Amino acid sequence: MAEVDVIIIGAGASGLMCAIEAGKRGRKVLVLDHANKAGKKILMSGGGRCNFTNYFVEPDNYISHNPHFCKSALSRYTQWDFLALIGRYQIPFHERDHGQLFCDESAKDILDMLLAECDKAGVVVQLNTRIDSVEKQTDRFLLKTSHGDFTGQSLVVATGGLSIPKMGATPFGYKIAEQFGIKVLPTRAGLVPFTLQPEDKDKFSALSGIAVPCVVSNSRQSFSENVLFTHRGLSGPAILQISSYWRAGEEIAINLLPQVNLEAELKAKRQQKHKNKLKTILEGYLPKRLISMFLPEDLLELSMQDVSDKQIQQVANQLNNWTIKPNGTEGYRTAEVTAGGVDCDAVSSKTMESKQVPGLYFIGEVLDVTGWLGGYNFQWAWSSAWCAGQYC
Repeated sequence: MAEVDVIIIGAGASGLMCAIEAGKRGRKVLVLDHANKAGKKILMSGGGRCNFTNYFVEPDNYISHNPHFCKSALSRYTQWDFLALIGRYQIPFHERDHGQLFCDESAKDILDMLLAECDKAGVVVQLNTRIDSVEKQTDRFLLKTSHGDFTGQSLVVATGGLSIPKMGATPFGYKIAEQFGIKVLPTRAGLVPFTLQPEDKDKFSALSGIAVPCVVSNSRQSFSENVLFTHRGLSGPAILQISSYWRAGEEIAINLLPQVNLEAELKAKRQQKHKNKLKTILEGYLPKRLISMFLPEDLLELSMQDVSDKQIQQVANQLNNWTIKPNGTEGYRTAEVTAGGVDCDAVSSKTMESKQVPGLYFIGEVLDVTGWLGGYNFQWAWSSAWCAGQYC
């Protein structure tokens, strides 16, 4: 039986980061993962470029049953701390919209850096290892695995959520929490495309491939980004963002022309005695296919001179305030994150240690902390892992 100080389950972003920090403290660290490769989600994220953090990280960018929980970790290990690490490895990166930071070359740069840091800290990463059982003995944890038995003083659960099962996601972390009597809040897919009701899907699938800058809102939140029509429903950054705040059965409102007060604009055009057809005016703002999908042809063929106030209101309402009730989401298959998870009230926000099981830690996505799209979930992985690494 192999004895170590710290066993970390999960060789993803948070698991590797925690291993580095614990290893730096002279702890003997073993990372176990059932996958054949470390950091699979790091490698595929951001289209292979890894959106590793964001210039603007605030607690408001996170959703949790306990909204205060993330504050301590995010303030103690910030985006600037992670950028300093990247700077030491001279990894080239660039900023995209809204402060999102991506590798210039490849997500592999981030993974290679983490593995190099693990190596420096004497961490052992063991892959292709199935964990059959986890037990707490007096002051140690015993793990029975497909590669023999291991014991450690501290056990860190860094197993991630349920998103993208083809990458190896499982509910294992939640099961460990439940085994030790720790509450797990209901999980759901977050940052995920919407599917539409059958009649809407039939109608709007013809717009597949069209992307439009929109403002998408529900009663709790609003996002200004692109919306992409797909053959299954609605996607694009604004949709992924609002999906984390959406509940089944709710409608969402989409302003397809957020920069334009269409009612005022069309009335002004009419007053200027424009001879153009309504269709021609609208095509100056939105793709043809989209306009003809949203408005009847006989209305679009009218000259601006002949459009009534009521018709202008109808057009403005349809394009500035389109409301639609999604049928559901595409689920964990395509979700970028899992909302819900291990109840933060059961975990110390300073150390990430379970309040009721000494030596048991939870970090990263397995916890009920869900970031917005744009590097926030990686920052939560780095921050929560760094905190646990100072104590485990």
